[in-house]
Amino acid sequence: MPSAHDPHDQAALIAALLQPERYSHPVATVEHLQTHISHVLLAGDYAYKIKKPLNLGFLDFTSLERRKYYCQEELRLNGRLAPDIYLDCLPIGGEPSNPILGGGAAIEYAVRMRRFPQQALLDRVLAAGRLEPRHLDALAYRLAEFHRAIPAADPAAPFGEPERVRQPMLDDFTHIRPLLADPADREVLAAVERWTLAATERLWPRLAERKAGGWIRECHGDLHLGNMVLTDAGQVAIFDCIEFNDDFRWIDVISDLAFLIMDLRFRGAEPFAQRVLNTYLEYGGDFAGAALLSYYQVYRAMVRAKINAIQASQDGIPEPDRAAAHALCRDYLWLALALTRGPAPFLLITHGVSGSGKSRRTGQLLELFPGAIRIRSDVERKRLFGLGPLDDSGSTPGGGLYTPEASARTYARLRELAGGLLAAGCQVLVDATFMKRAHRQPFRELASRHGVPFILLDCAADPATLRARVAARRARGDDAAEADVEILERQLRYDESPMADETPLKTDGDSDLERLRAAIVAACHTVSR
Repeated sequence: MPSAHDPHDQAALIAALLQPERYSHPVATVEHLQTHISHVLLAGDYAYKIKKPLNLGFLDFTSLERRKYYCQEELRLNGRLAPDIYLDCLPIGGEPSNPILGGGAAIEYAVRMRRFPQQALLDRVLAAGRLEPRHLDALAYRLAEFHRAIPAADPAAPFGEPERVRQPMLDDFTHIRPLLADPADREVLAAVERWTLAATERLWPRLAERKAGGWIRECHGDLHLGNMVLTDAGQVAIFDCIEFNDDFRWIDVISDLAFLIMDLRFRGAEPFAQRVLNTYLEYGGDFAGAALLSYYQVYRAMVRAKINAIQASQDGIPEPDRAAAHALCRDYLWLALALTRGPAPFLLITHGVSGSGKSRRTGQLLELFPGAIRIRSDVERKRLFGLGPLDDSGSTPGGGLYTPEASARTYARLRELAGGLLAAGCQVLVDATFMKRAHRQPFRELASRHGVPFILLDCAADPATLRARVAARRARGDDAAEADVEILERQLRYDESPMADETPLKTDGDSDLERLRAAIVAACHTVSR
């Protein structure tokens, strides 16, 4: 059972540190925030984070030396993503009722941070309607780069082994169960636990593959909106990573991402969740990891349920905050249950020359189908040749990345990725020109093999509009597509429009999105019967 060990009166220490005169810098008032494991004191231009002397099983802060060590770890780890926020580990001397910040023999330690306005936290920015798509795009790119650069776990280390992945999930249920009084909540908990056990068994080989493939890395571990802040420069800074438990931090990068995706969905920001997911995959290319996304989202929802259950049960937490934590625990439980029920998969491919609106249309559809994943030929073609999405290949029409051989490799790669995602139960959108029936037919057969609906989205626009769009996009240079007007003219000459037997779903760029959504849902319903 969780226990608390207080070698000194921390309540007296916090009370003393609420006095502005205790600080050597200008402080008018001190604001006291509390989590289930820390006190945070907002004083002037700084924030001081003091760890509670707790043992909750998954963390142990019971000794002063442990709290010092984990303060130092917090500095080291958060310096990767928020170096401008984290400043130092400050000893607190004196007595609990008469503390001296930075002086004397230490009775406690605090992480000193540069203070930011609370309204800049991303959960509040979202709630205020100030979070923009560009913020999410930059965040997804930053995460993809962070995950690529951080070290992978030593193959000999136990991190990422299937049993090691499962244990924290089981621990969540163990922690939560005695804290739930409502039988209905306990039934939901039991249903999610059964699903988790079955899913782990089913995914065991894939978990082992992720470990062997080097996808277990020293991640952030706590990627939710409350741990992100929108800076004055309009960038998202990520702070407060997991320092207290190696198993919670040395994890699959997809588990790290899943926390953010889950949190956006929990807050009703499904289109933003889709934008982050697909931008991250576009830059990082980890489509194989997407097969574990629902599994890890359920786990992340249960982590938040556990944290709120603990906070709702702690003495010293104001009653309104305890009631709010209890309600949040229940909401996360129900979200976890909902996440165990995936949507019906389908395979949608596009047809259309450059500038016909394929990427725009599929981007809009992504927001209507939670969890759907898009694969773009313009991106995957470049990835095959070691280029990033926005890198210019310098290819000539019909040469470089656009030879017949390169195109064959690209379509083979698209088919491989789509097959893996369909096998994982995903809804898949493949954004490519698909100008040749010979390119489209293998995807129709792929959908048939997986027993899912096949939708061919036929995008079109008049030639003048196509030329204007392609020229403008090429001039901006902000998209993976490299086609210019010369390439467009070649496409118009050689395009093979879908035949009636391919049952295309037509859109000219002005079609009602709801009509397209309804047609896709109807196709899924027909196959499911």
